[in-house]
Amino acid sequence: MSKGVRVGVGYDAHRLVPDRALVLGGVTIPSEKGLAGHSDGDVAVHAMIDALLGAAGLGDIGTHFPAGESRYEGVNSLRLLSETRDMLSANGWRVHNLDATIVAEIPKLAPYIEQMRQAIEECLGTGPGAVSIKATTTDGLGFTGKGEGIAAHAVATIEPIQ
Repeated sequence: MSKGVRVGVGYDAHRLVPDRALVLGGVTIPSEKGLAGHSDGDVAVHAMIDALLGAAGLGDIGTHFPAGESRYEGVNSLRLLSETRDMLSANGWRVHNLDATIVAEIPKLAPYIEQMRQAIEECLGTGPGAVSIKATTTDGLGFTGKGEGIAAHAVATIEPIQ
């Protein structure tokens, strides 16, 4: 198998529920609702993990971090991202670039994007500029547009460790 640059794609979505912290991109954001999930529900990080695992041919987030396991209940998704980084390294890969888009009508995410980007770069140990995070709305369409949930898409490139 060739050890050139490889690409992976990830997606995740969760319902918004009351009485739960909203965590996106490793950052807790003030909000009346948070994301339902076995872990902290961070759809942005979950999509990134799936993109990275897919690029390395290592399966998906559910394979490595099953929702039914008590050790992952309420876990900070940055810990899962860190473990994913370690899995990549153990298989001869490192993150080259990571690009994510968070789809949410509410709350407005622009004030938190830079903090998210820095948290992800720090977790992955990449240099500045290796991670891009964007936010968009669906102009009121679908479950994200109606404020019922938040989704995220991610694309990752990985390269062999030299």
